[in-house]
Amino acid sequence: MSDQRSMPVPDGLEGDRLDAAIARMFGLSRTRAADLITDGNVLVDGVAAAKSDRVQAGAWLDVVLPPPPTAPTPRAEAVPGLRTVYEDADIIVVDKPVGVVAHPTVGWTGPSVLEGLMASGVTVATSGAAERQGIVHRLDANTTGLMVVAKSETAYSVLKRAFKERTVDKRYNTLVQGHPDPLRGTIDAPIDRHPAGDGRWAVVAGGRPSVTHYDTIEAFRAASLLEIKLETGRTHQIRVHMSATRHPCVGDHLYGADPTLADRLGVRRQWLHAVRLGFEHPTEHRPVEFESPYPEDLEKALAVLREE
Repeated sequence: MSDQRSMPVPDGLEGDRLDAAIARMFGLSRTRAADLITDGNVLVDGVAAAKSDRVQAGAWLDVVLPPPPTAPTPRAEAVPGLRTVYEDADIIVVDKPVGVVAHPTVGWTGPSVLEGLMASGVTVATSGAAERQGIVHRLDANTTGLMVVAKSETAYSVLKRAFKERTVDKRYNTLVQGHPDPLRGTIDAPIDRHPAGDGRWAVVAGGRPSVTHYDTIEAFRAASLLEIKLETGRTHQIRVHMSATRHPCVGDHLYGADPTLADRLGVRRQWLHAVRLGFEHPTEHRPVEFESPYPEDLEKALAVLREE
């Protein structure tokens, strides 16, 4: 069923192109917004407009949004390299390999943690949308490392609240280009969808509050190994914040990394690993902490740097 929306153009979008304004207001890609306008699903003050028209603050928009695409139903599918670190009746902690998402999503045809657990006979909590039951946090497909999944309904509720209230200790290691100055610091910058509407995220005024703490572990000639502690868990947060400081994660071409350096180090994805995860056990109320070693590709990249 289509979704009819009516509202004024916010002051902050004064002078923007209509397609860009629609994309920002409704979280769409620029292409999808342009298609809505071309198909006659957008009126400005009751009149059809062109996607390149500039909008005025306060102008009245009538927009017909198409129904959101339906996420695929999870199916049991073995995931090579998905390692169980810890499991009990309430939770399972896994070490996620590269090229695997947390749960099935629209447009993704590869493996997921949820489907891998199903294939292993693990029963997860039924809370949440059908395609992401038991999932309380996520890692990008090409970010490796630790994830906790809820098996019981109590664990799901408690862990979701813990992540929301920022009481979970999430530590990552990342190899970034150059040398951050200062060597230790905090990046406090709001994140929202990139204005280009191309799937990227960016530091954007008025975005969601996002806080990243970093500390240099080891410095090399052309790169630095950092420990990252997240206060918030925005999509692509580490990648966006490091790129915004002009020190993108090595191999992260989506956010401006140097492909020459990545090739020299043999890195085929962003050098980013969820190395440590700590939280209060949701039913036993004791602190638990888990660690994950670097995967082979990331370890090899460090070896190359240390030999230079």
